[in-house]
Amino acid sequence: MHPGMISWWHARRLHAMGGCGPRHAGHGPGSDMGGPGDESWHAGPGGFGGGEDGGAFGVRRPLRFLAYKLSLGEAQVNALARILNDLKTERAQAAVDNRRAIAALADAIAGGSFDAARAQAAAGDRVKSAEKLRDAVVKALGEIHALLQPGQREQLAYLIRTGALLI
Repeated sequence: MHPGMISWWHARRLHAMGGCGPRHAGHGPGSDMGGPGDESWHAGPGGFGGGEDGGAFGVRRPLRFLAYKLSLGEAQVNALARILNDLKTERAQAAVDNRRAIAALADAIAGGSFDAARAQAAAGDRVKSAEKLRDAVVKALGEIHALLQPGQREQLAYLIRTGALLI
């Protein structure tokens, strides 16, 4: 084990056993101090890494972030989860389409002569994919707008405007 990991490992082990000991009183499970073991502890809408949430506008952490920042009710959280999941699916499909188009562009240039028709088709597929994603984002924003109260809409607009939430 790397020497820098020892203190981290000890802290995790103590935290898992039900407390951190007298040196760190008030930081064990059940305390309201927060910290790395606390479920709500993260560094903003995307957390520290991309994680399993699919990026800046995935479902898990952004949903918690928005539920907290906008003071959403249970019904609103459920509807927002569905909207964000649909948008996440569209973004994943756009990423697949983009990789497919890049491969087609590479194939068009790899031959003995440039295949302009193939390159044109691949570029057209990229544009169609981007338009489809654009439409999905606009649709999602419309659904979110209908879901929120006026004060919540203003807060969401502020989060988008300041870059705290990426769309």
